[in-house]
Amino acid sequence: MTTHVTTERSGFSFLRIAIALQTLTIFLQAVSSGLLMTSAYGEVLHSVGARVMYGASMLYVLAAVLAWKPGGGSPRPVGHAVGFLVLASVQVVVGIAHVPSVHLPLGVLMFGLSVLGLARR
Repeated sequence: MTTHVTTERSGFSFLRIAIALQTLTIFLQAVSSGLLMTSAYGEVLHSVGARVMYGASMLYVLAAVLAWKPGGGSPRPVGHAVGFLVLASVQVVVGIAHVPSVHLPLGVLMFGLSVLGLARR
C-alpha cells in the first residue's frame, strides 16, 4: 500500500511540474510575441518558443497518463491534457497561417487555462 501512495505522489508531482513548465512556456510566448513586433530576432524566439511550448504540452499529456494509469489516479487530467494539446495544435496552425485575430486570443485563453490547471494541482 505504501508503494502505491509513493507512486501516486511522484506521478502527481511530475504532473504538477509538467503543468508548470507548460504555463511558463506559454508566458514566454507572450513575451516573445512582444519582441516579434519590436525586434528583428523576435520571430526566431517566437518560432523556437512555439516548438518548446508544443513539447511542453506533449509532456503534460505524458505526465497525466502516468499519473492516471500506473498511479491509479483520476483519468480527468488526461482529458484536460489532451484538450490542451488540441488547443496547442490549433494555435500552431493559426500562427503559421498568420491569423492574429485567432492566434492572440487563443494564446491568452491557453495561458489562463494553464494557470487554472496549475492552481488545481
